[in-house]
Amino acid sequence: MAPYEALYGRKCRSPIYFDEVGERKVLDPTVISWMEEAREKVKLIRQRLQTAQNRQKCYADNRRKDLEFEVGDRVFLKITPLWSVTAGKGKKLQLRFVGPFKILQRVGKVVYRLELPPNLSRTHDVFHVSMLKKYYPDPSHILQSEEIEIDESLTYEEKPVQLLDRKVKELRNKQIPLVKIL
Repeated sequence: MAPYEALYGRKCRSPIYFDEVGERKVLDPTVISWMEEAREKVKLIRQRLQTAQNRQKCYADNRRKDLEFEVGDRVFLKITPLWSVTAGKGKKLQLRFVGPFKILQRVGKVVYRLELPPNLSRTHDVFHVSMLKKYYPDPSHILQSEEIEIDESLTYEEKPVQLLDRKVKELRNKQIPLVKIL
């Protein structure tokens, strides 16, 4: 329903919709031809909008992948690092997923219950499919189990291992201490 129709309870009385309202008082051929042109332009605009919507839907559908897992499958779980700790550097090499974890139950269409280790016992064990990534077992690759402390919000904090280098960058009226940490 058009906003005008919802507000006033009747269709808009523009030259494009005269036929739908039921009035035909315009008998001048130039006005009638102008109305026909307007109707054709509206029809063309609607057709082009539909074409554009179909094209965009096609692009979105190509990138969309509907993930489904079975009970017993193993999946990785997405984690998010603390943004305040990372400070913009080294994001490429940070962990994005932990696991693999076994799926215990399918709770809904896109929700799964995972078997989490004891260090994640305080984390809720039900996750949306967007937080999961399929684990493909491969005997040739080796997984190094590195203990990472993950809190309830699935975040972790990086701890410095060693101080490698220290220097002071001098600007015109300011000194900035720089520290390189492993």
